[in-house]
Amino acid sequence: MDLLAQIDRWGALAPGRPAHVSEGRTLTYGELREQSDALAAWLEERLGANRSPVAVIGHKEPEMMVAFLGSVKSGRPYVPIDLSIPPQRAERIVQNAGAALTLTPALVREALAAPRGSAQPPRVTGDDPYYIIFTSGSTGEPKGVVITLNCLTTFVIWTLGEQKFPELNETFLNQAPFSFDLSVMDLYSSLASGGTLFSITREAIANPKVLYQDFAKSGITTWVSTPSFAQMCLVEKSFGPEMLPQIRRFWFCGETLANETAAQLLDRFPNAEVWNTYGPTEATVATTSIRVDREVLTRHSPLPVGYAMPGTRIAIMDEHRVAVAEGERGEIVIIGPNVSPGYLGRADLTEKAFFATDGTRAYRTGDWGRTRDGLFFFEGRMDGQIKLHGYRIEIGDIESHLRNLPQIADAVVLVAEKNGKPDSLAGFVVLRERGTGSDFEISLQFKKLLADRLPSYMVPRKFWFLEAFPMTANGKADRRKLAELLR
Repeated sequence: MDLLAQIDRWGALAPGRPAHVSEGRTLTYGELREQSDALAAWLEERLGANRSPVAVIGHKEPEMMVAFLGSVKSGRPYVPIDLSIPPQRAERIVQNAGAALTLTPALVREALAAPRGSAQPPRVTGDDPYYIIFTSGSTGEPKGVVITLNCLTTFVIWTLGEQKFPELNETFLNQAPFSFDLSVMDLYSSLASGGTLFSITREAIANPKVLYQDFAKSGITTWVSTPSFAQMCLVEKSFGPEMLPQIRRFWFCGETLANETAAQLLDRFPNAEVWNTYGPTEATVATTSIRVDREVLTRHSPLPVGYAMPGTRIAIMDEHRVAVAEGERGEIVIIGPNVSPGYLGRADLTEKAFFATDGTRAYRTGDWGRTRDGLFFFEGRMDGQIKLHGYRIEIGDIESHLRNLPQIADAVVLVAEKNGKPDSLAGFVVLRERGTGSDFEISLQFKKLLADRLPSYMVPRKFWFLEAFPMTANGKADRRKLAELLR
């Protein structure tokens, strides 16, 4: 597949088809093709032989899509930066990327209004970097993950083949900001199939009334989000087929999908499919998938993340990079053409996480996992372990057990400190129904249930009951804000 040619094709075949809808503004495929070509020519005239990345700062505006395609059509990768990212951090990203230019929606509009020549710059091809997404580094310094056109094309061919999106007849929810690679799942699946990307802004997400009104008029057929965002929406009793009458599938990535979240969605939307996927930014969004139906829910708790995409292999390895036996836990290692070539300008970090096997790129995810009957299971971060009173504890293990309790819709566990040292575990819980018991009585009930499943040192000392979790801009539970309740 020539991905850029595939996207441009819709500009010729269906120029009036909406490519992007955001806050009442619509960008058609004809406009996207014409404007991205024009921006590419403008970038070529302005930057000449400089093929450094182009930073793109904004939030869900149609000009963002024009900037992304205009950059790669000019032979330069783009670096997406959402307005939710603090200015100081955004500036560090621009500097670390060595960006030749920073585009904003306003600058894109200025560029499109400016006179330009007929230059046709060379486009990004093959193993050229296509986009660079910056993620958190362990030192606090953001690190740029380089994704090539071949990486992205491999991912898109897989999604189109597996999901079989009908051409020119799909509307994708865009919940994640473009700086979060989950958005690549909906953005390029939509563009490659001639779909419409329906963006919801952070302002809408912060105002449930506006959010559900947007959903009702969206025509969404494919829902793409983090599981946390869907769980938040499920708290609203009207969140169902009347609000989203055309929904065909829920497509999740970015964090663990709880059994109960999947079960609730199947109950609320009996005609829709639920898909669970797994993958790090370094392996182009997602690498495994599985359709979660009633049989899968009955057989597995927690849920599996599925099977590896065609052409890519997953190995569960020990610390010496030796594959472990079926059923044993080890590090998830991804081997295949969707694996990034590494981190921008950080040979030291690249050497630690990436290696080659049989001439194919491989990435050490830092995630625990195991296989059972050919299915892959994700079991948390290897660095997600804490030490409390001499015991090594996996926070994700406790959260998984809490989510499996029928009264609990969602759960987060944090470490409470005393005098700057870890002191106890605190559980934050969203209940399905409040019931009549006091917080103390409900907490006591949960402690007894967990004591039947976990060692006493893994049972939270205190529980906090919330209507909903605060969310990060990426649609995940905001653990930092929850931690403020402990102070």
